[in-house]
Amino acid sequence: MKTTGTVLDRILERKREEMEVLRQRRPVEIVQQVALDTPLPKPFAGALRRRMDAGEPAVIAEIKKASPSKGVIREDFDPASIAVSYARGGAACLSVLTDRDFFQGDDSYLRQAKAASGIPVLRKDFTIDPYQIWEARAIGADCILLIVAALEDELLAMLHDTAVEAGLDVLVEVHTREELHRALKLDSPLIGINNRNLHTFEVSLETTLELLGDVPSGKLVVTESGIHSPEDVQRMRDNDVHAFLVGEAFMRADDPGEALARLFFQAPGEEEPNGA
Repeated sequence: MKTTGTVLDRILERKREEMEVLRQRRPVEIVQQVALDTPLPKPFAGALRRRMDAGEPAVIAEIKKASPSKGVIREDFDPASIAVSYARGGAACLSVLTDRDFFQGDDSYLRQAKAASGIPVLRKDFTIDPYQIWEARAIGADCILLIVAALEDELLAMLHDTAVEAGLDVLVEVHTREELHRALKLDSPLIGINNRNLHTFEVSLETTLELLGDVPSGKLVVTESGIHSPEDVQRMRDNDVHAFLVGEAFMRADDPGEALARLFFQAPGEEEPNGA
């Protein structure tokens, strides 16, 4: 397991402890059988591409109750109603945090969100073990996240292949050029570029723009973090980036889906309704 010198190390150490407990409580063979008995996953990457092919921004809207740095983000937390609001606001897919210790997430949140909205869902967690991949399929996820900074190449490839075997799409997240080149060894169409620096926590859209030139055609780039205005959206789209993972700002809005629609489907410079 790689070390990052950041809070991610503590999260991964806790995740390893969780895995030991889970394996003893419920063997992976049982989880795998439950997973294979669930309905087939929805095409997550396909949902993003359909929006892009229609000339629209493809938004992965995040459902997140809390974070290690911000604490509780949304007190009135109802995953089902948030998911419905997002779908109404134009989200192509959802991302649901399921990590308990650091993000106050839960597997049930993903189940509720998918059942209520019917759109594809990414299980946003810290995947370090094949067990978690079968678990993701069992709870109804359509896609998993693999964070390149957290994984050695051999484990990264093995987890990717397990996800493919389970019928899940994979969003491979990178922060640097070195991580991007490691990610490109995988046969995954989805590359997530996180604009947040793991060490300083500073966010810069330049991260996505600087790495774009190294991404081969045919890959679908998802820009993550730092999208705050219609101008930010337009800047990405002007550079041929049309897929976005956004969430924390929406979680603070009374109506998350309305906030999503204002951000992504309102032209730059256009006045918001009622001067909001």
